[in-house]
Amino acid sequence: MQKVVVTGSAGFIGGYLVEELLRRGYSVVGVDNFSKYGRVRKSYDDHPNYRLVEGDARDTELLTTLLTDADHFIAGAAMIGGISYFHSYAYDLLATNERIIAASCDAAITAHRAGRLAKVTYLSSSMVFESATSWPSYEGQERECPPPLSSYGFQKLAVEYFARAAYDQHRLPFTIVRPFNCVGIGESRALGDEQIMSGNVKLAMSHVVPDLVQKVLKGQDPLHILGDGSQVRHYTYGSDLASGIADTLEHPGALNEDFNLSTAESTTVLELASLIWEKINGPGVPMRVVHDEPFEYDVQRRVPSTEKAKRILGFEATTSLSAMLDEVIPWIRHAIEDGAI
Repeated sequence: MQKVVVTGSAGFIGGYLVEELLRRGYSVVGVDNFSKYGRVRKSYDDHPNYRLVEGDARDTELLTTLLTDADHFIAGAAMIGGISYFHSYAYDLLATNERIIAASCDAAITAHRAGRLAKVTYLSSSMVFESATSWPSYEGQERECPPPLSSYGFQKLAVEYFARAAYDQHRLPFTIVRPFNCVGIGESRALGDEQIMSGNVKLAMSHVVPDLVQKVLKGQDPLHILGDGSQVRHYTYGSDLASGIADTLEHPGALNEDFNLSTAESTTVLELASLIWEKINGPGVPMRVVHDEPFEYDVQRRVPSTEKAKRILGFEATTSLSAMLDEVIPWIRHAIEDGAI
């Protein structure tokens, strides 16, 4: 049984990922300090092949110890949040995440040199394409377009430079994966979130899907939307992303490569809002909209090329946005009732 160490295992994508790895028969060691949400209960906490280590991913000594007998390392820990995080924690996103990635690479270099660790899989972000001016964004465009303007996007680009530099100097094998707009359940209000109002509703995570869902569920009418609603995103189901990440672990074609992991379907914010409105209020109920001032780093288009992942890995994100919402809406409804959002 191969052992995988996953940092950020209690996070949003991390939760889906650990579940998928256990389903595939891996032994998983999760590392998390619960700094974002506090201690959270996961469905796999008592799984016989899962061990949770409460610790900080900036702790090089801890990571080095855990990687001693590991076959794979998924470097997923990061200070991360919605669009409001980019402004509220502009410095911390850069400083904290640089310390995390440096500690991760230092520990992985040592473990790989000792002979067992096969590869590091780094979780990057679609925000490396923040300054793109042509679409779809393909693997390699991140080095051709201007660098990201937000500290978060810039640091995620730095993660990719860390990965390539560790290979260039220390021959540490890598795969870089870039999730696009993860949608799913399990995320609650972050402990450090500032109170940001959108009309009469306090934003939950400044992620567009849960925030629109909670506003409609709370009866906001007219519905407040940040910007003009023409922003394009590719909403990708958490389980699909986890499957794609897991596919890269041992696929020979993934070695020292990077992949956009995303649905191929483009959706505007207005289209998303209309779908949510109809699912909650029923057909035929008119939706009125108010356009609020957008955040500075609200990128207008994030459109990936998904050809490389399909061609090399055979990966496609197939869950429809409608199906995602059928899962997310009831979860948000219960979260509101429980006071978690």
